[in-house]
Parts: sequence; C-alpha cells; structure tokens
Amino acid sequence: MTFATLNLTALPGLFGHFMLWSLLSIGGAIGLLPDMHRYLVDAQHWVTDGQFNAALALGQASPGPNMILFAALLGWHVAGLIGALAGAIGLILPSTLITLAYFRYSSSNPEHRWIQAIHDGLAPITVGLLLSSGWLLAAQNVHAFLEGCIVAVVVALNLWTRINPLWLLLGGAAAGALGLM
Repeated sequence: MTFATLNLTALPGLFGHFMLWSLLSIGGAIGLLPDMHRYLVDAQHWVTDGQFNAALALGQASPGPNMILFAALLGWHVAGLIGALAGAIGLILPSTLITLAYFRYSSSNPEHRWIQAIHDGLAPITVGLLLSSGWLLAAQNVHAFLEGCIVAVVVALNLWTRINPLWLLLGGAAAGALGLM
C-alpha cells in the first residue's frame, strides 16, 4: 500500500465505528462480525470480502488478543499504519475503560442487585451475537450441499458432545488437505 492510496478521509468513520463496536462487543468482538462486514465491505467498500476473511483468519490464527489484530488489519487495508492504529485503539479503548470502571465498582459493592442483573442479562446477548457471527461465516463459505451438511454435523457435535473442538478443526484441515472440501 502506497501513501497515495491511503484513505485518510475514512479515519473518522473507521475510528468511530470501531469505538461503537467496542461498546457493543458483549462477549467479545467476534459477535459483531456481521455488522463489521456490513459496514466495511457492503456499505463503505473499504475492504473486499477476501480481505475481510483473510484478516479474520489471520487474527484468529494469531496468539493473544486476536480481535485487536483483526481490527488493526482492517484499518491497515483502509488507511495504512494510521488506520491500523485507529482500528485497534478504537476497538479496545471504550470497552476497556467501561470494564475497568465496572469491575472496580462491582468488587467494592457486590451486594447490589443490579450487579447480578447485569451478569444475568448479558449471557443471552452474548450467545445471540456469537450465533449471528457463526451464521455469517457459514453463509459466506458454504457453497455446496455437502459443505452445508459438514457444517451442520460440526455444529451438532460441538453442541451435543464433549468432543474437543480442536479435533473437529483438525478433521476439517485434513479434509481440506485431501481435497474433500
């Protein structure tokens, strides 16, 4: 990416949306993939489907805080190094400040009923966001009936057995390496 191709006019929108996603990232930013994709790929056309998926794959394969790397990679595609910083800082700053304030208050005031209500209320929201992310990823990558069946079997095995998901991942990698998928 050369300096001439940098989309610096996109920085306020990029930073603002990553800050918004940070505030909505209950259970982790992975639950916001559908909206991230809608905004960055479909609405703004800042990144392509391929760039979005590649950034997600690289972010998920990396050790540590993988969604921060994902945000930085998306920002890099939009505006180079300054875009990477805007994406990463935008994603971590608001939720970090809120989390610090909440845990400081809740640890010194655990008897408040609303503290337990917050914990109880966020669980179904987290599950819904994760399901929507899974649906988005499956919808983008399933192109044949057999692939759909494989996804359904993997989901069922994850939900109703105690099979370690790493075995399922290894099975998928083996099937891909053998050209079965």
